Amino acid sequence: MLIEFSVANFRSFQERQNFSMAKASGQELGDTNTFKVKAANEFDLLRSAAIYGPNAGGKTNLLRAVRAMKEVVLHSAGKQRGDLLPVEPFRLNLATQQQPSEFEMIFIVDGVRYQYGFTATSDRVHEEWLLAYPRKRPQRWFGRSWDAIKQRYDWELGSNLTGEKHLWQKSTRDNALFLSTAVQLNSQQLQPIYDWFKTTLRTGQVGGWGVGFSASMCSGAEKARVVNFLKAADLGISNIEVDEELFDPDKLPDDMPESIKENLAKEMSGKKFLGIKTIHETAEGNKVIFDLNDESDGTQRFFGFAGPWLDCLENGYVLFIDELHDNLHPKLVQFLVQLFHSSETNPKNAQLVFTTHETSILNQDVFRRDQIWFCEKDTSQATQLYPLTDFSPRKGRENLELSYLSGRYGALPFVQMHHYRFACDKKVAG
Repeated sequence: MLIEFSVANFRSFQERQNFSMAKASGQELGDTNTFKVKAANEFDLLRSAAIYGPNAGGKTNLLRAVRAMKEVVLHSAGKQRGDLLPVEPFRLNLATQQQPSEFEMIFIVDGVRYQYGFTATSDRVHEEWLLAYPRKRPQRWFGRSWDAIKQRYDWELGSNLTGEKHLWQKSTRDNALFLSTAVQLNSQQLQPIYDWFKTTLRTGQVGGWGVGFSASMCSGAEKARVVNFLKAADLGISNIEVDEELFDPDKLPDDMPESIKENLAKEMSGKKFLGIKTIHETAEGNKVIFDLNDESDGTQRFFGFAGPWLDCLENGYVLFIDELHDNLHPKLVQFLVQLFHSSETNPKNAQLVFTTHETSILNQDVFRRDQIWFCEKDTSQATQLYPLTDFSPRKGRENLELSYLSGRYGALPFVQMHHYRFACDKKVAG
C-alpha cells in the first residue's frame, strides 16, 4: 500500500513536492473510499486520488517521476559503468541543473512500513536511504552519501540489515542503487521492497495501454471477467473472440507512408498476432462480428483498460495512470474509479492515482475532500502540487466542480485571448 510519494528537482518539479494517500480528518465516504491497514501502527489510507490541473501544469511529470524511480530501482543494477540514469533536473534555474533529483516512497509491504529514497544525477547516485518500521521505532537499515571533496561514499549499514552487506557495498557502482545490487546478489531481506516496485507499483502508459493484456485474458480462463467488464460499461458488446492471425500488410492504414509499410511487411512477415473480434447482437438476437479496430476510439481504449484494471483490483496493486478521461464518457470514468471504491470489487485494497480534466466527477458524492489534488506552475514555471483540503471546502455542501472552474482552487489554464486577437490583427494588417 502506498502512503506517500515525494519528488524534487525532476522535470517541472523544483522544490520538494509531497503527494499523500493518507486519510485526513473527516469521516465522509469512509466505508467505501478508505481502508485501514496495520503496520506497527494502524494507518487509514485512501483507495484513490484524482489530480487536476491545466495542460503543461506538471500532472504527467508526477507520473513520470514515479516511473523514473521505478525504472532506477529495477534496472540500475544491470547497467554498465558509464550508463546514464533516467533523471532530468529542473532546467529553468541554473542552480538546479547540476543538482541531483530526489525521489522517496513511503509504503507498506507485508505489514511493515518502509521509507525508501535516493537522489541522483544522470551519472551517479548521490544519496540513498532505507528506514524500516517493523515495530513502532524506525530502523535505519542502510544509507549512503557521496562526498564530492573526498570523491567517495560515506556508508551506514545498520545492524538490523542482515546478509553479505559489505559484499553488496563493494559491488554497488556509482550509477546503481545499493538496494538493487543487494537484491541481485540474493538479499532475502530487501527482496520484498524490490518486489513492491516491480510488481505492486504499476504505471499506465500515457494514452493508456495497448490491447495485448486484455486480449491475452480473453484467450484464457479470464475471458468471462473481461466480457462482464465490457457489458457493465454498456458498450453494446456481448462477447469477445480472440484468434491467432498471420500478419496481413493489406490491413495497414491507407494513410501510412509506403516506406513504413514496406519495412513493417518485411519485419512482420510470417509472424502471428492476436486478432480481436467484438460480438454485437441485433434486435432479433443475431450475432454480428466486428474487428476491434472498427469500434470507436473510446471502446478500444476501454477494452485496453479491462485487463490491467481487473488485474490491479484482483491483486491489490497501486496504479498510477495519466489522463483517465481521454476518449471516455464521464460515466465510464466514474465507473472505473468506483470499482476501486467498492470492497466487493476491490477486496485487496488496490489504490488508484490518476490525472484528469474530467470535472463532472469532481463532487463529494464520488470523492472525499482529501482525494482531490491540484497541479499548477508558479511564476518560476515550477510545478506546485497541493491538496483540496488546503482550502477547507465545506463538507457535503460545497460544489467542488463549480468552485474549481470558477478559480477558487487555482490550477486552471490562463487563456489570453487578447494576445491571440492582437497577433491575428497584425497578420491581417500586414
